[in-house]
Amino acid sequence: MQDRIARDTDALKDAVRRHWQAEPCGTRGASPAERRAFFDEIERDRYAWEPYIKPFARFERGRGLKVLEVGVGAGTDFINWVRNGAVATGVDLTEQGVALTKERLALEGLSAEVMVADAERLPFPDGTFDIVYSYGVLHHSPDTRAAVKEVHRVLKPGGTAIVMVYHHPSWVGFMLWGVHYAARMRPWVSPRQAVFEHLESPGTKAYTVDEGRELFAGFARADVRPQLSHGDLLLMPPATKYRKWHHRLAWSLYPRWMVRRLGDRLGTGLMIEAVKAGAP
Repeated sequence: MQDRIARDTDALKDAVRRHWQAEPCGTRGASPAERRAFFDEIERDRYAWEPYIKPFARFERGRGLKVLEVGVGAGTDFINWVRNGAVATGVDLTEQGVALTKERLALEGLSAEVMVADAERLPFPDGTFDIVYSYGVLHHSPDTRAAVKEVHRVLKPGGTAIVMVYHHPSWVGFMLWGVHYAARMRPWVSPRQAVFEHLESPGTKAYTVDEGRELFAGFARADVRPQLSHGDLLLMPPATKYRKWHHRLAWSLYPRWMVRRLGDRLGTGLMIEAVKAGAP
C-alpha cells in the first residue's frame, strides 16, 4: 500500500531530493573545517555507530568486480568499495552527494565514476554489474518497487544485491509514534505512518520481514533479517527538531541496555542479500 500511495509523485521525490541535498547521509554533527578531517570524522562515526555495516557489505568481496552503489550520500561506503579494489560506480539523487563523493575520491587519489541519477531509472544497460549495493536509500524513493526492479535489471546473472531498507516494527517507529502521535492524543495513527511522515525525508517506507522477501521475490534467493540500529539505540546526534529540553532528557534516560538485551527483532534495519538467477 505504501508504495502505491507514493508512486509517481514528483513533488514527493523533489522533497526527498531537497532533504538529502541539505544534509547528505552521515554528515549530521560533523564539524572539522579541514576537509580530510571532515571525511575522517564522518567515517569514524559511521562505523562506530553502525559496526554491522562492514560485515554486511563485506567490501573486500568487490575486488576486481563491477560494483554499483545506489545512493552514495557522503561517500563513506563508496570509498571503501574503491579502496578494496572494486571497479565502482556511484549514483545519487543529489548533486551534493555526488560532489562530496568526488571530493573524497580526489583527496585519497582514487578514481571512480560518480553521477546524479534516479534509483527508479538507472542509466545503465541490463546486466552491467556484479554487485549492487544500497544502504538505507531505496525506502526513500517514491516507487521503491521500481527501484528494486532496476537493481535486478542492471545486475548480471548470478549477481548480488546488498540492500538495507527500514524494518517494521521497530523501536524507531515506536519512538516516532510516541513523540508525534501518542503524546498529541492521536494514538490511532500507526508507527508505520509515523515513519512515513517523520523519519528523515518525507515518504519513508518500512517493511516487515515477509514484505522484504516479497519485495525481492524476483531474485532467485533473498536472505532477509532485521538488525538493531544506532537509531534504535539513540547513539547518533539528534536532528535539530529533537533538541528541546525534554528530547535531551529522553535521550539521556533512554534504556539502551534493555533495547540491546531484546535483540534484533525490533531493529530498524532490514538487511537483504539477494542473488539474481543465472550463472555468475
